Amino acid sequence: MSDTPDSAVRTYTDQHRTAFLDDLADWLRIPSVSAQPEHAGDVRRSAEWLSAKLRETGFPVTEIWETPGAPAVFAEWASDDPDAPTVLVYGHHDVQPAAREDGWDTDPFEPVIRDGRMYGRGAADDKGQVFFHTLGVRAHLATTGRTTPAVNLKLLIEGEEESGSPNFRALVEERAARLTADAVIVSDTGMWDETTPTVCTGMRGLAECEIELHGPEQDIHSGSFGGAVPNPATAVARLVAALHDADGRVAIPGFYDGVAELTDTERALFAELPFDEATWLRTAKSRAASGEAGYSTLERIWARPTAEVNGIGGGYQGAGSKTIVPSSALVKISFRLVAGQDPDHVQQAVRAWAEAQVPAGVRHRIAFAPATRPCLTPLDHPALRAVARAMGRAFGQKILFTREGGSGPAADLQDVLGAPVLFLGISVPSDGWHAPDEKVELDLLFKGVETAAHLWGELAAALR
Repeated sequence: MSDTPDSAVRTYTDQHRTAFLDDLADWLRIPSVSAQPEHAGDVRRSAEWLSAKLRETGFPVTEIWETPGAPAVFAEWASDDPDAPTVLVYGHHDVQPAAREDGWDTDPFEPVIRDGRMYGRGAADDKGQVFFHTLGVRAHLATTGRTTPAVNLKLLIEGEEESGSPNFRALVEERAARLTADAVIVSDTGMWDETTPTVCTGMRGLAECEIELHGPEQDIHSGSFGGAVPNPATAVARLVAALHDADGRVAIPGFYDGVAELTDTERALFAELPFDEATWLRTAKSRAASGEAGYSTLERIWARPTAEVNGIGGGYQGAGSKTIVPSSALVKISFRLVAGQDPDHVQQAVRAWAEAQVPAGVRHRIAFAPATRPCLTPLDHPALRAVARAMGRAFGQKILFTREGGSGPAADLQDVLGAPVLFLGISVPSDGWHAPDEKVELDLLFKGVETAAHLWGELAAALR
């Protein structure tokens, strides 16, 4: 267990609260929108700001790592303990686009504090959750009397996460020797809600494809030719109808190969959460739950692979009628993957399945976007228990466990570095990631600071 006194950490954090928030607001004023080329200079300025602030925090090594796109920030602070484990913290300093006319009550890049919340683009996703580590490590040192962290501490803060991390894996592979770690902490996630602190144990992967079907060389008269030539719009409808069986399972042969099945322990942990399906449905703007038979809603969105039609089209869709056999149709499908699934294998299975669905006389083209691998932290891993203990000390209550239904670059770190990935986040659903009036709850933000202060001692003990 960490030797950091809980009350001392809280006192130190309270004493530095104002300066910490002033610094965070300063960073949030930089519109580091990686998706918009006109903000490329701002993304670089954000990296330079963070690098300088990390050096001011005490990190003896801070570097800006160039990529073919936006720069990342690397920092390192070695422990004076020769047996200390090494921990890498991941986050990102780029943000989603934002403008006042999108529905913001205030300028998205002029942060304001109201009712115990800080509003501004990046307040929760992800600058606030990156920045709490700076005060956390200072509190760790100040309250233990150490001059270096209890672990060899590294940070990698990328600048393109909100643009799909197109250069991230290559950067990790290129710099793998500098990034070696015994554990990776991802601070780009959240908790169940404001009163239920949780630790995420996994994220699903993602594979996306677009399937185009081509029949006649041009739209043709449905009276003269309909019923005698293959219709690509009908073919794409049949393809979509064949995607799932009657029990909601994905009907692609080989799709479930390698899937890590839920254990009784994991199902019991999910059941501990205060989940109300009626409330969830209201949030989802939906009238009924649906999905693979035999699984609860949380199990479906966290621990089961899925296939979703994201868009479908073909033929005439304007006002009135146009009696044609269309020349083409298309469908966009995304597949969420879980631990044990290999994206390359899934893509091969989808290709073979799609080819088998296409009738004679219809040509098809299938294109996949770059895939994201799933990642999962074993429930019995000592590093996961250390994260839960550190968070429990900060919040003063039992920590529950979740997974995330979405995807991110964490799996690349796990895959390339061969280190377990742990998730530490304090954001809550109401924070409005990617939405107008994004905010962070200040009390939770400082619970993140306290968790980080306790974490390094906990991990030092757990990973020896």
